[in-house]
Amino acid sequence: MRVRKVVALGATLTLAAVVSACSSGSGGGSGSKTLNWWTWDDKQAAAYQVCATDFEKANPGVTVKISQYNVTDYFTKLTAGFVGGNAPDAFQNSVQFFQAYASQHQLMPLDSYISKDAFDLSRFSVGVDAWKFTDSKQYALPLDWAATGIYYNADMLTKAGYSADDVDNLTWNPDDGGTFGKVVAHLTLDDKGRRGDQPGFDKGHVKTYGLGEMAAKDFIGQTTWSSFVSTTGWRLGDKPNWPTVFNYADPRFVKTMDWVKSLEDKGYAPKIGQFTSSVSDVDLLSSGKVALETGGSWEASTFAKIPNLKVGIAPTVKGPNGTRSVLSNSNGNNIWAGTKNPDLAWKWVSYMGSEACQSKASTTGTFFPSIPASMDASAQALKAQGVDLSVFTDMLKDKVLYPSPVYGNGAAIQDAIEPQFEAYFAGQKNDSVFTGMQSTTKSLLAKN
Repeated sequence: MRVRKVVALGATLTLAAVVSACSSGSGGGSGSKTLNWWTWDDKQAAAYQVCATDFEKANPGVTVKISQYNVTDYFTKLTAGFVGGNAPDAFQNSVQFFQAYASQHQLMPLDSYISKDAFDLSRFSVGVDAWKFTDSKQYALPLDWAATGIYYNADMLTKAGYSADDVDNLTWNPDDGGTFGKVVAHLTLDDKGRRGDQPGFDKGHVKTYGLGEMAAKDFIGQTTWSSFVSTTGWRLGDKPNWPTVFNYADPRFVKTMDWVKSLEDKGYAPKIGQFTSSVSDVDLLSSGKVALETGGSWEASTFAKIPNLKVGIAPTVKGPNGTRSVLSNSNGNNIWAGTKNPDLAWKWVSYMGSEACQSKASTTGTFFPSIPASMDASAQALKAQGVDLSVFTDMLKDKVLYPSPVYGNGAAIQDAIEPQFEAYFAGQKNDSVFTGMQSTTKSLLAKN
């Protein structure tokens, strides 16, 4: 899910009491020509309306109703729809909740439709395997993809004596932070104008942090620490998909978390919770409170269009072995098993997974399409608006992306692990917390 802090949903995702998926339908009858599609992303809701209009023209009498709900309510409403028999015909889903929905038979496998239409899954650059369940069936088509970049205040960078080329080639290691650590220190300023690497720097009165918040409680570190620790060879799970444990006690992970925490301790990055959740990444960079920060690819257009501020986009760091490694997440387009319009739902979902639709929908740059040709079209459209997405398109070409693992019991893991991260970065727990966190994930993943 592409939010920096994934909402905790807890028990609302327990589906043990779900009634039969086929007891009702969202289309209002077998002859219904209204198709309901849900998303939590207001940007994608608006973008795919273009496709909905084209789809309706090509299918007279059909109405596609797109509904968007805030992410804090989305999965609760979706689960309630399963229980009540009035879930949407199709919907955007996160891999975090794939296992729960698939194991309760709320998702329709797409294999027969894919085979019948000779639908070529190789058209997608990322995300296909993320939507294969343990029964080896395909339950979704990739809807989008995302990665992480480094956004920076170009004027601050220049005043500090650095060039764009410098920040495009930053190195990192968990021992001393590499050139990345040096740049972050030098970009940090206290209220007297002293830099973080200069004598007399006052970490208690920081005017501009060299780096935005890295001490995230997000248990996969999607837009924060993942692009750093993964360059050491570390991966979240013991297996790429359906892992049995999360490797939080791995020495490479522990050392990286210690480095992240050291940024707080030295005053180079804000402490966890220092800024409220209502203060966005864009707000922090535009206000001058931070000089650079890691952020999602979906924010590129917003960052680049901050009024009166030149924002540069750099790739993530090169790790100890000289290469980059970037987590790539991909949301999926599912069809509800209880839909009374399965053929029409597939027709819509497969159209959303076409180059024709994705190339039109992605011109805003607020999300990246899964089809390479459509991604190129999106990049060209944004370039005309002054937004350079080459950092992210190069990630595809250079094959530095690795997929987010598919795992079970995501809500329970989130509820159990995120408070532990928060306590660690707040200085309430030491490194021993990671062994307990790893043991907890082993227990919870065994309950898939």
